[in-house]
Amino acid sequence: MMKAEVVTFGETMVLFDPSETGKLRYVERFVKRIGGAESNLAIGLQKLGHATLWMSKVGADELGTYVTKTIRAEGVNTDYVKRTAEAPTGMYIKEKVRPEETKVYYYRHGSAASQFTAEDLEIDKIREARILHITGITPLLSKSCEAAVRRAIDVAKENEVLISFDPNLRHTLIQKYGEQEAKTLLCELAAEADLVMPGLDEAVWMYGLNTEEEMAEHLLKQGPKQVVLKNGADYSFFAEKDGESGRVDSYKVKQVVDAIGAGDGFAAGVLSGLLEGQPLNEAVRLGSAVGALVVSSAGDVEGLPDREEVDAYMNKIIAGAGGVLR
Repeated sequence: MMKAEVVTFGETMVLFDPSETGKLRYVERFVKRIGGAESNLAIGLQKLGHATLWMSKVGADELGTYVTKTIRAEGVNTDYVKRTAEAPTGMYIKEKVRPEETKVYYYRHGSAASQFTAEDLEIDKIREARILHITGITPLLSKSCEAAVRRAIDVAKENEVLISFDPNLRHTLIQKYGEQEAKTLLCELAAEADLVMPGLDEAVWMYGLNTEEEMAEHLLKQGPKQVVLKNGADYSFFAEKDGESGRVDSYKVKQVVDAIGAGDGFAAGVLSGLLEGQPLNEAVRLGSAVGALVVSSAGDVEGLPDREEVDAYMNKIIAGAGGVLR
């Protein structure tokens, strides 16, 4: 199999997506899908033409088989996913309360992925990669997961592998871990990364500063070389150490079908651009286009576009043919 350009690891769960709108007590039919920030990114990059590898631990159960099989079917290398009979594969359920209001309920406590350890990492694959991507979800799952994240970062630094970090805050995990302790940990990990991509609200929670410029300046002083602050449907702010900074407008979407997973698609687009040698502002523009396409489709990975689709969409906008997804 082709050497992976991007290596990532974390929990992917089975998603039960309701087929109808309303409170769960009234819903009778669900569609089975998968969802996980790191595997979403790996699949997104794979579709954009980049070889990726995802590591994790799943239960020795049918749901674990389903998760691994589904991710492998998208072309992602899953050869180093471990299975355990000691814990189940996690799952979560979406509730589409109203057309534009979605809630998510996680059933991941004690899951197989929370038992992932530093020993489960395939160190040589991290050494060979161009990018290691981590999120703030994995280190909050358990102390062993935190140790795995720290070990992966050390290996990446030793081998000059770019470290990409998306805080991807999950407040249920934060409350369980302890809010101040979680904040300290995530700020430490962000300082170790080369590229940090928080949402604006996440950066406010982490650093308590008022403007994008202040947040970016603070982060760049901590260690990262590049920062991207996502402001949802409006714009993204980017900044580089000793380089340019500015805003990139988001692509407009007339009807949001499912916003969950958009941030992972955005991150995949940014990393794709950087892998191709694009300047940061153009990589952010690519990420914005991928994010817009993702929110226009149901499911965490089903809406992730291939490169031909993204290029056609962006070219349509450049040509002035209209940039609003319907």
